[in-house]
Amino acid sequence: MDRALADIIPESPLAGPPEGETLALHPRRVLLTGYRSHPHVGGQGVYLRELAIGLCDLGHDVTIASGPPYPDVPEGVALVKFPALNLFEEKNAFLALRPGHLFSKADRSEWLAHNTGAFGELLAFSYRLQAWLRGQSGRFDVLHDNQTLMPPFARISRTLPVIATIHHPVAIDRGFAIDGVSTWWEKLLTRRWYGFTGQQAKTMRQLPYLLAVSEAARDSHCAHYGMEAEQAMVSFNGIDHAVFRPDDGTERASNLIAATASADVPIKGLDVLMRAFVPLARQYPALKLEMIGQLRDGHAKQILGEAGLMDRVTTRSGVSREEIADLYRRASVVVCPARFEGFGFPAAEAMACGAPVVASDGGALPEVVGDAGSIVPAGDAAALETAIRAVLNQPDMAREMGEAGMRRAREVFCWRNHALAASALYEKAIAAC
Repeated sequence: MDRALADIIPESPLAGPPEGETLALHPRRVLLTGYRSHPHVGGQGVYLRELAIGLCDLGHDVTIASGPPYPDVPEGVALVKFPALNLFEEKNAFLALRPGHLFSKADRSEWLAHNTGAFGELLAFSYRLQAWLRGQSGRFDVLHDNQTLMPPFARISRTLPVIATIHHPVAIDRGFAIDGVSTWWEKLLTRRWYGFTGQQAKTMRQLPYLLAVSEAARDSHCAHYGMEAEQAMVSFNGIDHAVFRPDDGTERASNLIAATASADVPIKGLDVLMRAFVPLARQYPALKLEMIGQLRDGHAKQILGEAGLMDRVTTRSGVSREEIADLYRRASVVVCPARFEGFGFPAAEAMACGAPVVASDGGALPEVVGDAGSIVPAGDAAALETAIRAVLNQPDMAREMGEAGMRRAREVFCWRNHALAASALYEKAIAAC
């Protein structure tokens, strides 16, 4: 029996359709797409998996189509794999072209982009998807893309309803990356690498139904990509509360800072964290920093090396969600120093584990943390240092922050609500097609 979405979605502008609007919830055949879906560090694989579970729980029939690395697919969900050329793994990418590749628009596109300094995986994936869909007529009711946003999706939308999730505009990363290099030729190469952002902007403006994971995600796309705010419904991501939860049997350390960064790039703010960590480490001889992610040769690593503190920092990559949750349960404080986040999974997941959270005001982090943590200006190492010190010095305050974070995480970050919001958009897109 159909149910009215207005009756089952909580009354919240971040959870479902506009107030007073009633849409029937029908089981739909949904194709979720992502050009790459790493199942561990980074949010793309997490998003596809958890959204698929939420949609299945609502009665939808879900298929995921992805390029490598492939997602961790939940039971009952089919996976369609689109192998790529994987040119980053080739010793000589220029010589990786084979005669058979010449007959594939996707392969030609990927090879040419890579060997001329551009990032071509998104467009190549979109070409592969478009070609595959030509033989799948009538198989799906709606396509839900996870921010690939390439021109083929606009063409696909002429015959199959398409909605897209938007997290944060890569144009912001592009800006930080260009500002981070000094020579004209480095700036030119950086612009070439991020050339796909213009294609994303054009495609987004042609898709009338978008699902934004935060108000910051929506507003930043309006500012950088020229979309209209009315195109996007806002609904927070959920988190897996079975994994990210408190554990009374785990003792919280007194001198452990934890952080998560999928990459050591300026937008993630690791340099800001390291500048804050140096004086703290000198004040607290037992203080350690444990980081999920890699610390490549760059500004953040240079700061630690010059301060002689490399032995006080541990980095790990390729870890499971359970291991990340264990770190959050042990940490004295979890720090999220990003200059911009479209959502901020680490903050939400750390809060769910009862960790005190100190975050920047970059992008959606204030929306995620709310009044349950400490917010400092993005890029301000001195303010970050002060906020971390306050948590380390005041155990009662730290405990109150952790408890407030747990309550907020339980109340606000729910994949079912996000799947319901997506379902509302499916009905709008299908009705308009």
